[in-house]
Amino acid sequence: MLRHYFISSDLDDLEKVEQELEAEGITEPQIHILSEKDADVENHHLHEVEPVLKQDVVHSTEIGAVIGFVISSATLMLAYEMGWTETAAGWLPFIFLAIVILGFCTWEGGFIGIQKPNVHFERFQELLHKGKHVLFVDVDSNQEPVFAKVINAHPKLEPAGLGSATPHWVVRWQDKFHSFMKTMP
Repeated sequence: MLRHYFISSDLDDLEKVEQELEAEGITEPQIHILSEKDADVENHHLHEVEPVLKQDVVHSTEIGAVIGFVISSATLMLAYEMGWTETAAGWLPFIFLAIVILGFCTWEGGFIGIQKPNVHFERFQELLHKGKHVLFVDVDSNQEPVFAKVINAHPKLEPAGLGSATPHWVVRWQDKFHSFMKTMP
């Protein structure tokens, strides 16, 4: 899948684009609107980006976990090399310390990430502050022709580049989950 980004200041047009994309078989989990005007996006019944995904929580948590793993591993190696694991306490306190370090670094990474915009959306921050909206659509290669047809019918959309998309299997799982939720009473 490939992610297509577009800039617009017209939510009415974005609503039409979204409806037309869905009519052509591009599903709800593939279409998102990034905006600072969440209430307006919701009033237009557009698929907005989840608030937690607007921040860099996931990416920063992963970085924190990697750093925590490295520090935890170094702690265990240091304890072994210094011979501290051969005491009566053995490995247990060092394993516990390594787990605490890993957990703390992971938590701290997420905490730092919640204070920053998502790394994939940083380039749009100035436009968002000016009241613009970002439409991004994750498109399979077999959906490209219908996607292009819909997008070309809306000249107000300003192309803003391409990026890596949500993995295909995640989008399909989200489709199945939405279908299941619609069957619930």
